[in-house]
Amino acid sequence: MTFARRIGLLGGSFNPAHGGHRRISLFAREALGLDEIWWLVSPGNPLKPRAGMAPLGARVKSALQMARGAPIRVTAIERDLGTRYTIDSLRALIARYPRHRFVWLMGSDNLAQFHQWRDWRDIARALPIAVVARPGYDGPALASPAMAWLRPHRVGAAAFRNRGEWSAPSLVTLRFDPDPRSATAIRRADPDWADRFSQVPPRDQLTFRPIRPIPVQAIPVQERVQAP
Repeated sequence: MTFARRIGLLGGSFNPAHGGHRRISLFAREALGLDEIWWLVSPGNPLKPRAGMAPLGARVKSALQMARGAPIRVTAIERDLGTRYTIDSLRALIARYPRHRFVWLMGSDNLAQFHQWRDWRDIARALPIAVVARPGYDGPALASPAMAWLRPHRVGAAAFRNRGEWSAPSLVTLRFDPDPRSATAIRRADPDWADRFSQVPPRDQLTFRPIRPIPVQAIPVQERVQAP
């Protein structure tokens, strides 16, 4: 008998990846009893300015470097899927990996604006959501339309971890010591960080194919603002 692998999905720009991403991922893995975390490095995000956005290859390399030695896989599979919105990406991943069980990981800052995402209720119906508290965003998250809709579906982390089968919608709130690190601060202190990575295309840890540069006009539109 093959047991389903329990995978946490953390999406974002990773511009660049940093220790906060790793810490949140490992904390969520332990709290939820996950087998591993997948970092979905977004090809592009219209809710973030293109100025200052490093090439996809550099962002993936920063994620690979930060995830080294941890049960984290780094992928830009959404570029290969050609999906424009998170709901489409999730449906494609669920269809491609039917033996896996996925949980969506997001910060409380994203929960505050989750209702602005395309088909956000369908996202919540497709897989459980785990929200990691972020400093300064608890109030807006608690007052958000998405929280009002998800509140009846809240589940404690221990109960979620011990479930034999996951169901959705389910909302798990994870709290731990705030991590002050942010990609914005890193870019401000080191605007040329991406230049330190070679031009050799990195290899995707899910598709195992090289991640080659793509024209700007070919970048799919995605609505989320994940790992900052």
